[in-house]
Amino acid sequence: MQPKKIPVRRCSGCGESKPKKELVRVVRNAAGEISLDPIGKKPGRGAYLCPSPACLAKARKAKRLERSFGCAVPDEVYAQLEEQLKEETPDV
Repeated sequence: MQPKKIPVRRCSGCGESKPKKELVRVVRNAAGEISLDPIGKKPGRGAYLCPSPACLAKARKAKRLERSFGCAVPDEVYAQLEEQLKEETPDV
């Protein structure tokens, strides 16, 4: 039997390729709402980030989420994403 292939995705913030399960998915649904998708199953266009506020800051500075989604991302959405990432990532 061949070993199971592990899906790899690239972080929008730092640009590193990592296994999909190690990254957090940010999704834009059909209505244009942008939210965090920790499970990775929500329908819509997805972009991936490392679960750290630093990668979100890099992606925000370079406008990588805007480029991925093809629309402007409001500041309120970035604030919500920062809060959700803080909640989901344990302090190390």
